[in-house]
Amino acid sequence: MDWMVQERERGITIQSAATTSYWKDCEINIIDTPGHVDFTMEVERSLRILDGCVVIFDGGNGVEPQSETVWRQANRYHVPRLIFVNKMDRVGADFEDTVKQIKKKLAAKPLVLQIPLGKEDKLMGVIDILEEKAYIWEEEKTTDMDYETGEVPDEYKAEVKKYKDEIFEKMAEVDESIMNKYVNGEQVTIGELKAAVRKATISCSFFPVFCGSSFKNRGVQPLLDAVVDYLPSPADLQEIKGINPFTGKEESRKHSIEEPFSALAFKIQVDPFIGRLVYIRVYSGKIESGEIVYNSRKSKQERISRIMRMHANTRAEIKECKTGDIVAIVGLKETNTGDTVCESKFPISFEQMHFPEPVISVAVEPKTKADSEKLSYALNRLSEEDPTLRLRFDEETSQTIISGMGELHLEIAVDRLKREFNVDARIGNPQVAYRETITRKVTEESKYIKQSGGRGQYGHVEIEVEPAPAFEFNDKTKGGCIPKEYIPAIEKGIIEAMETGPLAGYPLIDMKVNLIYGSYHEVDSSEMAFKMAGSFALQAATKKAGPILLEPIMKIEVVTPEEFIGDVMADLSARRGKIESMENKNALCNINGTVPLAQIFGYATTLRSLSQGRANYSMEPA
Repeated sequence: MDWMVQERERGITIQSAATTSYWKDCEINIIDTPGHVDFTMEVERSLRILDGCVVIFDGGNGVEPQSETVWRQANRYHVPRLIFVNKMDRVGADFEDTVKQIKKKLAAKPLVLQIPLGKEDKLMGVIDILEEKAYIWEEEKTTDMDYETGEVPDEYKAEVKKYKDEIFEKMAEVDESIMNKYVNGEQVTIGELKAAVRKATISCSFFPVFCGSSFKNRGVQPLLDAVVDYLPSPADLQEIKGINPFTGKEESRKHSIEEPFSALAFKIQVDPFIGRLVYIRVYSGKIESGEIVYNSRKSKQERISRIMRMHANTRAEIKECKTGDIVAIVGLKETNTGDTVCESKFPISFEQMHFPEPVISVAVEPKTKADSEKLSYALNRLSEEDPTLRLRFDEETSQTIISGMGELHLEIAVDRLKREFNVDARIGNPQVAYRETITRKVTEESKYIKQSGGRGQYGHVEIEVEPAPAFEFNDKTKGGCIPKEYIPAIEKGIIEAMETGPLAGYPLIDMKVNLIYGSYHEVDSSEMAFKMAGSFALQAATKKAGPILLEPIMKIEVVTPEEFIGDVMADLSARRGKIESMENKNALCNINGTVPLAQIFGYATTLRSLSQGRANYSMEPA
């Protein structure tokens, strides 16, 4: 499913990829999502439109930091989950420890339905707890789908009985009929237990746990059986709610082909051959290529040119799509991520997607003038595909700033600029927009006199500057010592002089300037002369008024597990940060404070290193 050059080079998933497969007469739409925290947006938008998911843990590493983030995202959308403990054939793989970590770190209720048969390199297969059967794969047939079903070995019978008793107890909590039979000592059939497990899974009360080694194809077939048995089909789901854009009232759609067509666009991809692809999840009804759909958020109608069934980056054209399908549409030029498309006669708008805020920014600039013209176009194309890649132009520093979810995220974006758009770019830290101000009251006089034969230049002003909450200019002259027509020129000269401060050349802010006295010459005075006089007066005054440098301060909130509080606070203090409050909740600590913007560049990477990737932060201007 990993098709990008960058994915194959690094051995990680960067973009989510969709495909469709079939198992036991069921059509399963699958989205493979990244595991790296920098590409969490791909997980976010996939979970928004999926009915269920399989969360894969490494049997050797257990619950890793990014797994916690993904689990919280799935909790937010109430997505039913199966757990697959993978790589059980690796040295150090520990099934029981992984299950314990799931309970502790995720605060979840795992329901063990399988245990491994054999350990590490001696893994032969898996044992089904409900059926009390062993599924064994022959060593020489590592890629075959065939496996043998046998009896549970004697040394595993006690362990199987322990887990089966747990299943009875836990299912009795969610199914009253099983509770009655369990209490009265009556026989509970496998079918009844499976129905109860399905009910508990769909309600997110429990999360069935399976295991195996996907590389050797061991445990994969029983996992697919579990997807069919326990995860919901569209028919099992509640009606999806939305808002009628014309009436503003809440409406709902049943997951049925008989309902009016409605779908949510969750991903944009630009294909080099056929152009813009809009991925949609169809919630109700059906639609054929050539038909017109209504974008309820933008109040626009668009025609569907083609409908594509995707397999990663390959595609097959189909005539129609129906309830439950995940397809790519060609022809929707105005539709973006999070938009709802539907029938114009039955408009509905589903809840928009949640996009996490970027945590790191860099300045990007083209290496050559030729690249300069292409850079803006390329960056806009990338940000259209990825809503967490934000662009802005800083007018003060004349830099293009791109923001993303981490250093790897931005590194991949710059790499794609070169490979896909042939744009060479350099990146670096953004410049910090410092300011200057004054700390005391000062009076200053300035004369601008020039005489070079003929009409000369004469301007004379006396000003008073003092600290203030914001810039303010007041004319306090008396007796017409300066004609009124020259006052705006003096103010203009003062404002222009404030663009360059006396300390480091940064703009001056937060001061009051009072024009208190001056004089003029009937022939030689002009607007230009008074403008220059005002400018020189301010420059001289601010040098004497105790100028200081101001830097941008950011409010920061860090959420970290309790065991990393000391390291996180020490690092914030080293960055000249001030801690204002701390709050403990659910084994997590919320640290609130302020920190200078100049000290926060690269903080995302440092924070992940300090907390083993488990802490995160958000910030905004103070």
